[in-house]
Amino acid sequence: MMIKRCSSRAVKLFFVVAIVAAVSLFPAASGYAATVYVTDNGSTIVVNTGAGLEYTINKDNGDLTSAKMNGTELSSSGKKSHIGSGLGSAATVTWGKSPSGSTVLITVSTDTLTHYYSSRGGENIIYMATYITAQPSVGELRYIFRGNGNVLTNVPVHSDNRGSTGAIESSDVYGHSNGYTTSKYYGNDQAKDLTIRGATGNGVGVFMAYGNREKSSGGPFFRDIQFQSGGDTEIYNYMNSGHNQTEDWRLGLHGPYALVFTMGGTPSVPDFSWMSGLNLQGWVSSRGNVVLNGLNGMDPGYTYTIGFANSNAQYWTTATSSGSAVKHGLIPGTYVMTVYKGELAVYTETVNVNAGATTTLNTRTITGDPSTTPTIWRIGNWDGTPWELMNGQTIPIRHPSDSRNPSWGPVTYAVGSATNKFPAVQFRGQNSPTTVTFNLNAAQASSSHVLNIGITAAYNNGRPSVTINGHTLSNPAASSQPRSRSFTIGTYRGNNATFSWSIPSSYFVEGSNTITITPISGSSDLGPWLSAGWVYDCVELTN
Repeated sequence: MMIKRCSSRAVKLFFVVAIVAAVSLFPAASGYAATVYVTDNGSTIVVNTGAGLEYTINKDNGDLTSAKMNGTELSSSGKKSHIGSGLGSAATVTWGKSPSGSTVLITVSTDTLTHYYSSRGGENIIYMATYITAQPSVGELRYIFRGNGNVLTNVPVHSDNRGSTGAIESSDVYGHSNGYTTSKYYGNDQAKDLTIRGATGNGVGVFMAYGNREKSSGGPFFRDIQFQSGGDTEIYNYMNSGHNQTEDWRLGLHGPYALVFTMGGTPSVPDFSWMSGLNLQGWVSSRGNVVLNGLNGMDPGYTYTIGFANSNAQYWTTATSSGSAVKHGLIPGTYVMTVYKGELAVYTETVNVNAGATTTLNTRTITGDPSTTPTIWRIGNWDGTPWELMNGQTIPIRHPSDSRNPSWGPVTYAVGSATNKFPAVQFRGQNSPTTVTFNLNAAQASSSHVLNIGITAAYNNGRPSVTINGHTLSNPAASSQPRSRSFTIGTYRGNNATFSWSIPSSYFVEGSNTITITPISGSSDLGPWLSAGWVYDCVELTN
């Protein structure tokens, strides 16, 4: 009996060892050592990852013409998926596999752009990166996955144009019979929050992992198109565009990023580090780090973002409650480090980053927060956003004409009233003027004061013309802003600017005072919503 018991245990141990050995020699489907299968048909390249994903690349132009998950076609039957607006016959397409057969790399090249597709056996992922030496002629560097709208039916609501009554602005903002509005411009994440998002259907999902934003433009708070649903379900990764762009485009290697295919669940962001071995053009392996030990002068009511930017790259990270921050993996160079309170720059300095080294900065003191200035009254907060003002939170998710928005006015606002009664946007053609009433005591009325109007963006050279108690103040020059639609396409983010007037005591009276604010511009308006105006950050009268 003892011998039989020992034999039984030995057999069980043998099977455990055998199972462990089998797992080690033949990784699970998600393991990168599995085989990726590639068929070159002369005009197309068909990739099968062995885990459910099969996709096809057109060898004439590099378009992704088919993507099947477990046999279900997820690509549109009409327009195809591609970089930019498609490369046409100018593209040269080549491919190769790793010696182990576990990885495929497809290279799509033109004179100024090289786009990469890559996959590993056992993974339902198309890894991508795009190297450019010049911006595409259409001015937009983006990857568009055009999906089958009959299959990918669960889409982000703010960009779902299905059932609309037609375009209400340009050809890209749509109205619905209930007065709601949708657009590809609405519901998009800020760059600092881009991780992975997608669309799903019955047992399928396609997700964009946005990857490294270091070569994109616009900074941490920039928004751009991510989805559009109509006939097709479109999933975008916008890297450079002209959509209210606040800085020059960056060239070089954009990405890596990826399309991740699932059976409906939301996947994790994939690990891109393995791609360093693909010898992609423009890949930078030798990098540096920055450590900030702390910040003095923080307002505990706000999140602080630390940004780094130069003409070659951009980065950001969130500071702790003490203002300390760490950012790894910067391309070597000299950067402007900007400290943002909310979305308002309150401190800047130049920082040098060296390869293989860490730049350590001792605690810095914030010197540029306008909230520290004593005031008689203040409407809103100095934070670079209209978030606390009327309809301020709706700008990123719907058109200002949307029936869900409270009326924009014109508004007469009594200082001390709820802040969300003051309009977030001043439109010349829709809600002007805005009138502000306030009281001064005898001592206040006998002194001069400064009026500040802070904005986060402006359209059509809009700037404020101000009258106080019947006295017209000097008209300012227009602020420097992107030449684009802005607050009707889902963003209040332009260039922060402050208009200031020194007002003599003779303009004030004891008791009730009245200020009127009206947009002026040297340019004609296109309509009540596309009219000269701006987004408010804060309005204040200082001591």
